[in-house]
Amino acid sequence: MNKISPMATVSPSAVIGDGVEIGPYAFIDDDVVVGDGCQILPHAVIFKYVRMGRNCIVFPGAVVGAIPQDLKYSGEVSYVEIGDNVTIRECATINRGTQASGKGVTKIDSDTLIMSYVHVAHDCHVGSHCIMTSHSAIAGETDIEDYAILGGGAMCHQFSRIGTHAMVGGASKVNKDIPPYVLCGRDPICYCGVNIVGLRRRGFASDDIRLIKDIYDTIYFQGYNITDGCSKVEAGFPQSEYRDTILNFIRASKRGIIRGSDVGERGQID
Repeated sequence: MNKISPMATVSPSAVIGDGVEIGPYAFIDDDVVVGDGCQILPHAVIFKYVRMGRNCIVFPGAVVGAIPQDLKYSGEVSYVEIGDNVTIRECATINRGTQASGKGVTKIDSDTLIMSYVHVAHDCHVGSHCIMTSHSAIAGETDIEDYAILGGGAMCHQFSRIGTHAMVGGASKVNKDIPPYVLCGRDPICYCGVNIVGLRRRGFASDDIRLIKDIYDTIYFQGYNITDGCSKVEAGFPQSEYRDTILNFIRASKRGIIRGSDVGERGQID
């Protein structure tokens, strides 16, 4: 049974699942799908062409599905697709896609937390189990892979990529791609080591973390350029999921990856 406030505005053409709660002064536009068990709290706004999965929560002041802030947008139909168990906190904004990008959709995958005042621009893709911390923002067509964390106030240039299990420090200016499994920060942004704490929390074995660290030591701290470093890794490390994830990400980068730090990361892994 749904619980919809009489003070909410819900379009008759919106598809509302079972067990949905919609608070006072919330607004749900035409051609919206809200999955089972969602909570749309007071004063939240969901514009046209949003597809929301199950058990999501949209907090007051959040705006989901506004038209993109992109001069190439010409009024075409485009979408926001949100997975299951996504939390969108106060005053976050998630814009629709554009057809000019060739995508036409902005995606937030399941089990992701979008904190207060976050901005997700047109045609971005945020993976599952990600955290975007308050006041962070990603420009158009940015891709964030699963389990990545974006620190508070971090800003990402358009077309940026952030690899799986990476952690970006607060207030960072991301203008290069962030490889998988790393910590990065400082100004200008650079590689600061492997995300050891995050990987341990997610069940990575110590041997696998050590392997990841040795790969990045080869790429960043043995005097090679990135291309030669990747070749040395491919030749010197046996094939594995982690080696291939790192190499495939770096070789697919169009913006280039972040530079190494001036001080090599040599910490021990227990």
